[in-house]
Amino acid sequence: MSGHSKWAQIKHQKGTADAKRGTLFTKLGNNITIAAREGGGGDPVMNFKLRIALENAKKSNMPKENMERAIKRGTGELKGSSIEEIVYETFIPGGAALLIYALTDNKNRAVGNIRRILSKYGIELGAANSVSWMFEKKGVIRIADYKNKISDFEKFQLDLIENGAEDIQEQDTDLTIYTEMANLQKVKEYLEKQKINPDYASVEPVAKNKVKLEDPKLSSKLENLFQELNDDEDINDYYSNLE
Repeated sequence: MSGHSKWAQIKHQKGTADAKRGTLFTKLGNNITIAAREGGGGDPVMNFKLRIALENAKKSNMPKENMERAIKRGTGELKGSSIEEIVYETFIPGGAALLIYALTDNKNRAVGNIRRILSKYGIELGAANSVSWMFEKKGVIRIADYKNKISDFEKFQLDLIENGAEDIQEQDTDLTIYTEMANLQKVKEYLEKQKINPDYASVEPVAKNKVKLEDPKLSSKLENLFQELNDDEDINDYYSNLE
């Protein structure tokens, strides 16, 4: 149980019901808008943040016209409601921390929906900085089915570290590479030069220490909570320190 939504959506929600795809496209579009606004304009060659937002959208088969509209909203060429990012913090059953990132044009609606979802599980929102100190921002790159893409894994790891990777973790068929934020672009471009195209790349809050879920009965309860967070259009992403 990772407690992470966006990667799961990109990986598993291709071909899902139209309603869920519409929710995913809204989230990806808001990411593109924020990237165009804050990352340095509407040219992905010059704006790395926008480039990875567009790549993540393409992997979910988001229509080109949707991406173009999202860029224009970010650059101000297309008028509309302003998108803002809001971070909510809390503890969840089992004692783990939870960060919820909303990208929304309606703060009241977003916080109302988040409170409603959390209250179903006996959770209240915490104060600012109540759990965020347990995380640090890192560049995160994920490669699915990595064993089919890398012939000499030991050499691959050494080369990655030389090119700015900080940590490399294997989980089932996925490989996760962690970098300092400043090295995300360097590591991603190194992989692409090696003809290895990452399935996902972004800057994320990464837990400094993991918490193990002691009560297995909580597992299904938390999975339901995470699914409800996934399904909310205003919730862009969420991160927990669950092991």
